[in-house]
Amino acid sequence: MSMQERIRSVEERIAAACERSGREIGDVHVIAVTKYVSLDTAREAFASGLSNLGENRWQDAQEKWLALSGNEQAKDEDKPIWHFIGSLQTNKVKDVIGKFTYIHSLDRLSLAEAIHKRAVQLGINVPCFIQVNVSGEDSKHGLQPEDLPVFLNKLADYPGVRPIGLMTMAPYESEPEETRPVFRALRQLRDEVRESSIHAEALIHLSMGMSNDFEVAIEEGATWIRLGTTLVGKEEE
Repeated sequence: MSMQERIRSVEERIAAACERSGREIGDVHVIAVTKYVSLDTAREAFASGLSNLGENRWQDAQEKWLALSGNEQAKDEDKPIWHFIGSLQTNKVKDVIGKFTYIHSLDRLSLAEAIHKRAVQLGINVPCFIQVNVSGEDSKHGLQPEDLPVFLNKLADYPGVRPIGLMTMAPYESEPEETRPVFRALRQLRDEVRESSIHAEALIHLSMGMSNDFEVAIEEGATWIRLGTTLVGKEEE
C-alpha cells in the first residue's frame, strides 16, 4: 500500500470514529511517527501532507531533523512540526528544546525544571503534555493519576513550560475495545483537574491512541493521535 493510500485509509477511519462519537474531524490531529522509518520515508510523509512528525529519541531523530528542518533560511511552513513522544532524559533537553515544538512526555519536576531553563535561554515557552500512567503498568512512564493535581500546581514555578494536555499509552490489546477504559479514564482525569487546576483554561488536549487503537481513543476524546506503522509503515534499518 502506498503512502497516499495509507493516508486516505486513516482519514476515512478517523472520519468514521468522529461520526460515531459526534465529534468534528478538525478536532483530531495526526502525528506521523517516523521513528521506525528512513529519512526518505519521513520526507515522503511530510511531502504527502503529514505536517506533524513524531520521534522518541534525539539520536535517531537528528538526521531527519537536520535534513527537514535544519535550513534556517527556509520558511516555517516548509518545515515539519516536530513532536517528541518518547521518554526525555534531562541531559537531552538541550538537544530537543528549540527543535521539537511539542513534548508529549513530561512526567517529573526535574524535567520541567530542565525544560524551563532551556526555554528561558531561548526566549520561548514549550507546549507540553503531561504523561500519566493510567493503566498502572510498571513498564509505563508517567505520573500516577492521584499525583497530577499537585504536579500541575507546582508547574507554576516553571513558566517556560506550558502544559496543554495529558498523554497516556494504553497496553497493547489484540482487541482494541479493551483499551477504552484507559482512554476514558484519561479524559475523565483531564476534566476533573480542569475544574480545580490553575492551568484549567489551557489544559484541553489529550494525546492518546496509536495504530492499534486510535479509533477507540478518538471516540473517547483524543485530540492528538500518534500513528506509525498504519500510516508510514515500518522499515528494517
